[in-house]
Amino acid sequence: MEAQQAMREHVRDAGVCLMLCSMLHSIATGNLLPATVHTVSVDINPAVATKLSDRGSFQTIAIITDVGLFLDDLVSELEGKTPATS
Repeated sequence: MEAQQAMREHVRDAGVCLMLCSMLHSIATGNLLPATVHTVSVDINPAVATKLSDRGSFQTIAIITDVGLFLDDLVSELEGKTPATS
């Protein structure tokens, strides 16, 4: 209970949450987030998206891909570079 409360303190003011490649941590964090927080779940396993939507995280956008490729493309996009082709 104390750990959950400490985690809630860290996510209380989040506007967006990017959940990367850990079903356990994504679902645990999703359970602590207020319903107003938009989340993006990136995982190679489609079951993560299903489990997050089953628990009521309808604001979650799921991206089913390799997280390493996603992060490479994200960094390239943020830096204004053309993403590497996969």
